[in-house]
Parts: sequence; structure tokens; C-alpha cells
Amino acid sequence: MANALQQPEVYRGSGFINEEAKRLAEQVRTRRERQKQELNLQRENILSQRTSSPARRAALEAALAQIEGEIKTLG
Repeated sequence: MANALQQPEVYRGSGFINEEAKRLAEQVRTRRERQKQELNLQRENILSQRTSSPARRAALEAALAQIEGEIKTLG
């Protein structure tokens, strides 16, 4: 019951309960898309870097793995 009060029900049947819930859902979607774009830019930046240093290469691979994991989390 307390959880139901904290999170507004977005859908009821085939439509939104109110415009506020619709606006909040759109903000969440927009924020998630922006995060995915930023992560993809970071990923491209890492992929474009070339290095002969094993330590630097390992750091780039670790960063790439982290970014790709975050992208998967966002869907």
C-alpha cells in the first residue's frame, strides 16, 4: 500500500491516468535515451584510441566493458 502511494500508477487499462503521469514517463524515457547516447559516445571514443602500452590497453578494455555493461542495463 505504501509503495503504491510513492509510485504513481502510469497505466490503467489502455491509457494514462493523467497528464502528470504521462509527462513523468516521458521524462524517464528521455533521460534514459540521453544516457545511452552519452555512453555510446564514450564507447566510440574508447574504440578510436590506439596505444602500444599494455597497461593503457588494459585500462581502455576495462572502461569499454563497463560502458557496454551500462548500455545493456539501460536496454
